[in-house]
Amino acid sequence: MSPRAAAILVNAALAVVAALALAPLAWMLSVSFMQPGEASAYPPPLLPAHATLANYRELFAHAGMGRYLWNSLLIAGAITLLSLAFNLSAGYAFAKLRFRGRERLFRILLGALLIPAQVAMIPLFLMMKWLHLVNSYGGVIVPALASVFGIFLVRQYARSIPDELLEAARLDGAGEWRIFLRIVLPLLRPIVVTLAIFSFLASWNDFMWPLIVLSDQQWQTAPVAIASLSREHVQDNELMMAGAVVTVVPVLALFLVLQRHYLHGLLLGSVKE
Repeated sequence: MSPRAAAILVNAALAVVAALALAPLAWMLSVSFMQPGEASAYPPPLLPAHATLANYRELFAHAGMGRYLWNSLLIAGAITLLSLAFNLSAGYAFAKLRFRGRERLFRILLGALLIPAQVAMIPLFLMMKWLHLVNSYGGVIVPALASVFGIFLVRQYARSIPDELLEAARLDGAGEWRIFLRIVLPLLRPIVVTLAIFSFLASWNDFMWPLIVLSDQQWQTAPVAIASLSREHVQDNELMMAGAVVTVVPVLALFLVLQRHYLHGLLLGSVKE
């Protein structure tokens, strides 16, 4: 087989896989514009007979989706900014600062990755209750302030920074915070973008922990609100799909815009020593 024919076959296979992956999203978007009950027909239509925005108006006018989206945006934004501060600081410390027990502590943190998140939810909830953070934004934000994966990612990338560069800055009289802010952070820019996207997507799509710690409806995030809405409108597929669209499209657009930086930083962070 010639290289050209092989390339055509590979691209064709990738196109088929991409079409299969995008088909559910395309149908979700199509159903969101259908009239009530139209998607329940058999066989289900691929396109709306008479497109309408009634489902979106219902979401924002009566279901309060605007409030839930704002909750998700506020929580995801706060988690992203605060977790960046903690993960970048800790990752740099494990990579470049020398202190007693550094390697042992880092191995313990890596061991925590083996523990399923569900195992820690009960003690974590009790801790949030003791801190009086249950049913508040803080109850969702505080447990996500730092992650072992984020620390590991920053550490792996920060190890590639030459020690000579940091020592030269110290000899010039620069303090550790100035070195971190003026020298290290600009060099960590690819991994900062990667970690920011990763943190935002994870916190925006998180369902289980906000469901547990937020009991009051006014504090609920968009994924939890969509699940609650599905119980109230179990037969209203069009409204459910409209809710899914307004929840998925913002983060999907963010990822598509920044995917090059995300993948670049993720690969660099995984292979640099």
